[in-house]
Amino acid sequence: MAIDIGISEKDRRKIADGLSRLLADSFVLYLKTHNFHWNVTGPQFNSLHNMFMTQYTEQWNALDVIAERIRALGFPAPGSFAAYAELSSIREETGVPNAQEMIRQLVAAQEAVARTAREAFRLADEADDQPSADVCTQRMDVHEKTAWMLRSLLEDGGDVAVAAAGKPGKKGKKSKK
Repeated sequence: MAIDIGISEKDRRKIADGLSRLLADSFVLYLKTHNFHWNVTGPQFNSLHNMFMTQYTEQWNALDVIAERIRALGFPAPGSFAAYAELSSIREETGVPNAQEMIRQLVAAQEAVARTAREAFRLADEADDQPSADVCTQRMDVHEKTAWMLRSLLEDGGDVAVAAAGKPGKKGKKSKK
């Protein structure tokens, strides 16, 4: 049955593609955060272990919201590691970095998801798709706030350089206070 929600198929496809990138980034961030929850060590163990659990739980719940919006637009939601690897702007972590490096990577990844959500928002806004724009706005708010909270853990009165979140070959941005 044809979908007639007031958004053209072409625009629905563009929005679904943007949301698919958001879903991929969100999944890779979820996995990275859960990995770090399991493997964090050091003097901040308890607070980071609990913080990471709060973050990955929130992230897990967001995955369903994003995927269901893609489905409501009439397209399949990506759901494989291969699809996420292709679509995500976030590099996975295969090792076990120290706690400070975990935080740096999570700041960069949170910021990457916020950028991806902002791009998907632009596509939704151009097509007058308020529900997709709302999903993106909520995600931007969560990821920008979480990045700020994580970034605060790295501050020692000096400049804070955040590791690039992009895949190899992509330039990351450094954040300065």
